[in-house]
Amino acid sequence: MFQQTIKNFKINFDVLNENPSFSSGDLITGHVSFDLTKETKITSISMALTGRANVHWSTGGGGGRRRRRRSRRHHTANLDFFKFNSVIVQEDSATGGTARLQPGRHLYPFTCQLPRGDFPSTFRGVFGRILYSLTVGIHRPWHMAKDFVTDLNFVNRIDTNQPELHAPLSGSNSMKLCGLWCASGPITMTVSVEKKAFMPGETVKIICRFSNASTRTATPKVALQQKQVFYTFNRTNQRMVLKKLASVTGEPVSAHTPDAHVTIMLAIPAFTPLTISNCSIIDVEYLIEVNLSVRASSDLIVLVPIILCDTPVNAC
Repeated sequence: MFQQTIKNFKINFDVLNENPSFSSGDLITGHVSFDLTKETKITSISMALTGRANVHWSTGGGGGRRRRRRSRRHHTANLDFFKFNSVIVQEDSATGGTARLQPGRHLYPFTCQLPRGDFPSTFRGVFGRILYSLTVGIHRPWHMAKDFVTDLNFVNRIDTNQPELHAPLSGSNSMKLCGLWCASGPITMTVSVEKKAFMPGETVKIICRFSNASTRTATPKVALQQKQVFYTFNRTNQRMVLKKLASVTGEPVSAHTPDAHVTIMLAIPAFTPLTISNCSIIDVEYLIEVNLSVRASSDLIVLVPIILCDTPVNAC
């Protein structure tokens, strides 16, 4: 069996950076290695570099089993960004088109280049994914090709010199706990963030200013929300998922406090996916949600949109 003939197959990349990641136009170099347990005829070793996105979800399906099957509707969309094929080892027509490889360790270097273009970063979501992969196929006479696939961590590197990414953001909101005959005063909240763009693993400094003229204590809570939106073609159908990735509770603001300042530090999880806004079937957005919780009342909320990128951005 072929699976017993070839062992310890590996695709090894030369590291370009600390994370091992790749981006538009990068030259990928490395080698494939494997062990053979016996002499083996090989016609060629091929390589395919692909980038693609797909989404899928279902709707409907209430009632009994048969009725669910008939009424269930599937929504799908697929995008191919690129696909390039090349050869690591080519058949030799002078020797009959096959090479006889001896038992033992074999190593073959390879080089390929990612195309230049505005491609979205790698992402795996609830109802869709964006994947980049390198597939190495070993072809033998009278055998099905054996493929070995490894995923690439592709990063869309945005231009971080854009002034709006460095500029501070702010938002405010207010509410009254009751109306008409109620004597309780309003609550006002203003939220400021030092810049718009952050990196995964970075800590966001959130400055909150409160005016609590009410008779109740208010407690601020900060969360990092991820918004995943999946679309079919022409965006005729969509599915949205909200995920809370991190949260912190701040110090309570007492009643009848005219001016209170609270600073809350929120750490972005290190392996959070990057923002995606350049894919027609998948969007990934991030929001800093500041929620002022008051007993027996609806919450006061301020949302601040941020961007996650792979390059450090300093505040203005």
